[in-house]
Amino acid sequence: MRPIITAFAASPDRGRGLARDSRVRWALEEVGQTYDVRYLSFAELKEPAHRALQPFGQIPTYEAGDIRLFETGAIILHIAETHGGLLPQEAAGRAKAINWMFAALSTIEPPILELESTRFNDRDKPWGAARTVMAEDRIRTRLADLDGALGDAPWIAGAFSAADILMCSVLLRIKGSAMLEEQPRLAAYLARGESRPAYQRAFADQLAVYQRLMAAKG
Repeated sequence: MRPIITAFAASPDRGRGLARDSRVRWALEEVGQTYDVRYLSFAELKEPAHRALQPFGQIPTYEAGDIRLFETGAIILHIAETHGGLLPQEAAGRAKAINWMFAALSTIEPPILELESTRFNDRDKPWGAARTVMAEDRIRTRLADLDGALGDAPWIAGAFSAADILMCSVLLRIKGSAMLEEQPRLAAYLARGESRPAYQRAFADQLAVYQRLMAAKG
């Protein structure tokens, strides 16, 4: 069954591939699953019809028959479990990949989001600079640990998996920063993720939405 996902009609990331629907698009592209996209305005995100799918009024959501999901990690895990290629077949490898999926969202991403929030909300506050430094230090600690876990391996849990979709998507939020460039193996890991044809297709599709929006505005 052809799934339907939701995405921003006007993404605040300006086509940079950071909106979370890009993660779901990437997973679907990797498994060769065609899909439809329902684009929503910020006002539509808060309307009852969408909140029935996503209680917090966010994107993305995923619908396929009776299956309705609204958390990115859960959506990608479902895609990986119902299609071949994104999770190892044997139990230990499968468990390792799932473990790293959760690590990407629960351990690596939170300090990165904290830094973004601090820069946006507190940059003009007296405590803004200090909080920024603290957040950057936490990210550096997490990245050093992640670098140690990755080592010289091409992917985080063995063969390419759903864990790499999520981990690379998280690292994209600090692409080009000194924090990431200080860890050349992680920067190379992200570049490998971005070079995958499935990622390129997902990125192009999301970027096209922004480009159409800009063209319509003249």
